[in-house]
Amino acid sequence: MDPRVITERSVVRVTVGAPPEHRLDNLAGEEPLEIRVDGQSLAVTMRTPGADFDLGAGFLVSEGVITHADELVDVRYCDDLGVLEAERNNIMDLTLRSDVAAPDESVARAFFTTSSCGLCGKASIDAVRTRSAFEVRDDPLRVTPDWLANLPDRLRDAQDVFEQTGGLHGAALFDGATGELLATREDVGRHNAVDKVIGWALRERRLPLRGVILLVSGRASFELVQKALMAGIPMLCAVSAPSSLAAELAQESGMTLVGFLRAPSLVVYAGEERLLSQ
Repeated sequence: MDPRVITERSVVRVTVGAPPEHRLDNLAGEEPLEIRVDGQSLAVTMRTPGADFDLGAGFLVSEGVITHADELVDVRYCDDLGVLEAERNNIMDLTLRSDVAAPDESVARAFFTTSSCGLCGKASIDAVRTRSAFEVRDDPLRVTPDWLANLPDRLRDAQDVFEQTGGLHGAALFDGATGELLATREDVGRHNAVDKVIGWALRERRLPLRGVILLVSGRASFELVQKALMAGIPMLCAVSAPSSLAAELAQESGMTLVGFLRAPSLVVYAGEERLLSQ
């Protein structure tokens, strides 16, 4: 594990009625990552180091720049001589195939994404309604509620860094037919965690993710629904609430959106036809 994923800090634990306790505490790492495409700066995001190449690849899928693994020729950390050695792992360059169009003006501009709010530089709802190359409306995925209700525990069991810090979001991909946990990633930003699993899928040549369920450990925002659509994912589940725009986009797109997924119950906000009766 990258030593930057978890850091130690001296803290004081205060309990009412008891003397202060000085001790070391584990914190989830958070550092900036500059994403460059063909040498041109595209974005800076605050992320937890680890699975950075998946993050970069997933970000390009989410933004509609690429849809297939062959379109991404190379991913590497910065090796510019003018960059300090300590900073090179915080700058990543992705090289596109020569016939792949560079990001358009709505993406290829300087914007800053934080670990909490995602693409803050987007000017309007229309700007983020990116058209997906994949259709999810006809996806044959069908699952039972009791099977879904067990997924949060499986995600939590796979969150090693969360177990030590309590400070990370998680995202996981599950095969709806076999129940296999395909991939899980953690990050201080929920949008980064989702980009990481999508980037894994791209690099493993699994897009579109038909028949696959995306589970996130927090709430389901409009942006997360959009990211799932861009990867061809037919079902997004969250342990917390969705936003109104997330539910609207899922309904319009034929995606199943589940919130408050906490055994033994769940709430379906769109696409209830994919849940089988028990």
